[in-house]
Amino acid sequence: METLGIWIAAFLTLCIYSFLYRDNPFYRFAEHLFVGVAVGYGIVVQIHQGFIPFAWRPVETIISGEASPMDFIKLIPIAIGMLFFARLSPRHTWLIRYPLAILIGIGAGAAIPNVLQADIFAQVRGTLTPFSQLGTLGAGEIIGAALMVIGVICTLTYFFFSVEHRGAVGGLSKIGIAFLMIGFGSAFGNTVMGRVALLIQRVDFLIEDWLGTIF
Repeated sequence: METLGIWIAAFLTLCIYSFLYRDNPFYRFAEHLFVGVAVGYGIVVQIHQGFIPFAWRPVETIISGEASPMDFIKLIPIAIGMLFFARLSPRHTWLIRYPLAILIGIGAGAAIPNVLQADIFAQVRGTLTPFSQLGTLGAGEIIGAALMVIGVICTLTYFFFSVEHRGAVGGLSKIGIAFLMIGFGSAFGNTVMGRVALLIQRVDFLIEDWLGTIF
């Protein structure tokens, strides 16, 4: 059984990388199979971890007559969630606005504090913390901390459009562009290295595991 799994994995790997030659039925088969399996897996997970525990079981408990007051309260979000299916009726499609408004409101309320904490407060703290420990830092760490502050200030200056980018402001914005390009290049290089590592892992699988079952 393990050998069969290795052969299936090798076949699908070759199907995916066959796109390097040109688009072909083998690549489309593997692509469609991946999408279908991912969608099917997601639906099953949603049913078992979402629908059954949070919708089906409370209704089942109420029908059986063993419901608690909390089970009746759960009917409210269940009813709101059912309004998503109003989209299937052209006459009642306007009802979908209510669950969408609630979903977007709750999502924004939960996301905004997390974004502020992770993308602003934590970044400011990380930028300024080294300067509170200058006595324990080496020369390289001090230079790195100074470059970090310069990069943050120059990058923010580039996105500050209330003042025309001339003179000192223009110079700072150009330095900010350089830092942005370095950041984008680093991110792109990291992405490429990740893809190369994935390719190496697949080639190693084909050579060691798949061909190992043949020879």
